[in-house]
Amino acid sequence: MKILVVDDETRIQDVLKEYCKMENFDVFFANNGEEALKLLNKNQYDIMVLDIMMPKMDGFEVLKLLPKEKKIPTIILSARSDEYDKLQGFDLDIDDYLTKPFSPKELMARIKAITKRNQTRKKEKYIYQTLEIDYDGHVVKIDNKKINLTPKEYDILVYLVENKNIAISREQLLSTIWGYDFFGDDRTIDTHIKMLRNNLGKYRDFIITVRGLGYKYSDEEN
Repeated sequence: MKILVVDDETRIQDVLKEYCKMENFDVFFANNGEEALKLLNKNQYDIMVLDIMMPKMDGFEVLKLLPKEKKIPTIILSARSDEYDKLQGFDLDIDDYLTKPFSPKELMARIKAITKRNQTRKKEKYIYQTLEIDYDGHVVKIDNKKINLTPKEYDILVYLVENKNIAISREQLLSTIWGYDFFGDDRTIDTHIKMLRNNLGKYRDFIITVRGLGYKYSDEEN
């Protein structure tokens, strides 16, 4: 697995180099956002560990400027622990947020969890009437037309479909899709569900609100 670490602290680079070596990960480093964008546009990586506070260009700017086709699973590693920073990161479709000082072992565990989740995704299609989810192609179509979902909207839809007719709590969605512990604000999930329903059009009612818990997906006829 190829990991890109974007952080200007040499101490952190040295530590992660050793831990990645123990896990047989290939690790590459960028000292700032500009270097990271150049590497991401030239090479393929499996996951990115990204600091926020860096010279020349911060981590949030990297995520905003990265072309859609180049986006990869991302863990933010930052000294900033404000809830606002976490929400901003997740709104930019990061997969996890870890606050410095951090445990290198925990970071390795989170990297494994994210890659395992991506690798075990079913390599098949879900089809109901004119709604089609191509798991392998990462594409959703309605009436044979591709609908534009954000990565998180797509992941939520797929997770709900794979657990059809099972009520899924907001906390479970946050833990599974975002890969971090729920820290008290469920508006992130509700906002993404609202946008997902809008994008699903005539199939919007297949995502059902479970009062006091969360959501479930059902394509059964009433």
